[in-house]
Amino acid sequence: MPSAAAPTNSRASVDHNGVPADPGSPTLGGADRDVDAEVDAEKQPAGRPPMSGKFLDKTPQAAASRAAYLKAMVGGIVAISIAIFAVFSIYWGSVWSSPRHSLPGWVVDFDGGFVGQTVSHAMSQIVPTAESIAWTVVPASQFPGGVEDVAAAIVDEKVWYAVTINAGASTNLTSAVSSANAAYNSSAAFTFLGSEARNENIYAIHYSIILGELENVSNQFALSFLKNISSSDNLSQILSNAPQIVSRPIYFTTVNLRPFDVPVAAAVTFVGLIYLIILTFFITNVSFGARAGSGLEGSLTLRSLIRLRLVTAFIAYFFVSLFYTLLSRAFQLPFNRHFGSAGFVIFWMLNFIGMLAVGLALEAMFTLLTIRFVPFFLILWIISNVAVAVYPIDVLPHVYRYGYGFPVYNISRAVRAIVFGTKNELGLNFGVCIAWVGLSSVTIMVFQWMRRREAVRAAQKAN
Repeated sequence: MPSAAAPTNSRASVDHNGVPADPGSPTLGGADRDVDAEVDAEKQPAGRPPMSGKFLDKTPQAAASRAAYLKAMVGGIVAISIAIFAVFSIYWGSVWSSPRHSLPGWVVDFDGGFVGQTVSHAMSQIVPTAESIAWTVVPASQFPGGVEDVAAAIVDEKVWYAVTINAGASTNLTSAVSSANAAYNSSAAFTFLGSEARNENIYAIHYSIILGELENVSNQFALSFLKNISSSDNLSQILSNAPQIVSRPIYFTTVNLRPFDVPVAAAVTFVGLIYLIILTFFITNVSFGARAGSGLEGSLTLRSLIRLRLVTAFIAYFFVSLFYTLLSRAFQLPFNRHFGSAGFVIFWMLNFIGMLAVGLALEAMFTLLTIRFVPFFLILWIISNVAVAVYPIDVLPHVYRYGYGFPVYNISRAVRAIVFGTKNELGLNFGVCIAWVGLSSVTIMVFQWMRRREAVRAAQKAN
């Protein structure tokens, strides 16, 4: 006996790309095919109660469902395995045997005497390795303002580190020997300057290396100096009143110009940026669900649909970025150190533009790859961004120089300028993110137009 015709749904079905699906045409999206497969899998032979089948049943329906399930699972696992090597290698490569290149350092002799000459020569003779500093002796005449000018050059990122032999180091040591001065401070002889907040990870590595180098220079100088004063008439007086002149005639002081002294800042310079990308992925999914559930995805014209997607993204990220900024403020991240009360607004706008930069890229790829495959792009998007934010790009293999033009690297750089007062390149950092917003807005239009054209052709072919 023929079965009764199934009732017709009064509401046209909509595919996941925002196009009405013709009942007689093939579906365009993987999500719809998945739903259909699930419905077919639940169909049972006549006379058999629903949901009573077993995975290894020998019925044709069970065999077809089993084959579809295994095909999807095996294909997915193979794709994920390929992604592990193809995508995860980007991050693994950025931290493997890093740093791969030495960073520049300056040695500036403001003393001009035997102390300055000895220290400068010893530092210049250090052979740099891939993970150490390449020291260069720079004339003091280039810094008319003294050590302050050297410090300003480090903050302005003209060089990574500097060792300055301070003015009067030789005179002070000679005078201390003559008078057996017990108040002589050997640590004032030379100074190491660096900026931890520029990149706290590489600073931790280099700091221990540089301290070892400066210790060796001090010890070598002490041995040579001891030979010179061994025949001094007042040696016994020096040993009695100021033994530090003999044991440690010169030493150094460390000056961290921009210390990474706000632990919670790690959340907004690296780890939190991963969460920021994930947040934008959730918003992209929520936006699609709202359009599909309301029927707007399939009922609007192409222009109206594109306008809706872009306006929704701008409004959503405007408020979500505010809450993200308020979260950092609640945990006392200081915004007013270097920009005053405007620091909060700058940080908020940075998060807003940054979310748009990474979120609209996901929005575009969501249309191109569909909800079925966009998670693979999400993995690539996260890893390619964070791989260049762990260590400075200067010490990574040259292939990672793409990071200069990626959103997360520029967001991290801007956050450091706002919170710690590192080099101010906010204009460049905002500019890179705005360029990504423009590029992604254009690709959203193009990909949505492509999908709509495919749908129209499919509908015409079915008719």
